[in-house]
Amino acid sequence: MKTTTPSLSTAIERRQQIEAVCLRLLARREHSRRELLDKLALRGFNRDDVEPVIDQIAEQNWQNDARYTEAYVRQRIRSGYGPMRIRYELQQRGINDANLDAQAEEQGGWQNLLLDVYLGKYDGEKSLTQNEWLKRSRFLQQRGFSGEMIKRLFAELKIKLCRSE
Repeated sequence: MKTTTPSLSTAIERRQQIEAVCLRLLARREHSRRELLDKLALRGFNRDDVEPVIDQIAEQNWQNDARYTEAYVRQRIRSGYGPMRIRYELQQRGINDANLDAQAEEQGGWQNLLLDVYLGKYDGEKSLTQNEWLKRSRFLQQRGFSGEMIKRLFAELKIKLCRSE
C-alpha cells in the first residue's frame, strides 16, 4: 500500500506540472496540439503523460487547433506570406486542413496581397532586365506565392507599365 501512494502522488504532481506548463504557454499565445507536445517533450515530459493533459485542456477549449489556425493564418497573411508558405508552415505545426482562401478573401485576396508585397519591396520601375524579373520572382516564390500567381502579377504590371508610357 505504501508503494502505491507515493507513485500516485508523483503521477498527480507530474500531471499538475504538465498542465501548468501548458497553461503558461497558452497564456502567451495560441499553440497547436503538436507544438504543445513538442515543447513539453523538450522539457523532458513523457508523451504518454502529456497527451491526456492536452486532451483535457482541449476539451475545456483552452487549446483549440481551429482557433490557432485562424490566428496563425491571419498573422502570416498580414506579414505578407503566400498560401504555399503558410500551408507548409501549418503542416509543420500539425495542421493539415486549413482553409486559407477564406481568410485571404477577408483581407482582399491572394492577388492583392501579392501586389502589396511586391510594391512594398520594389518600386514601379519601367524597364527591368530579365535577371531583375527573375530576382523579383524568386523573392515572391520564397514568400510562398505560386509561379502562376507571380506570372499574373507580372503580366498586370507590364500592362500598367505599357499604359503609363
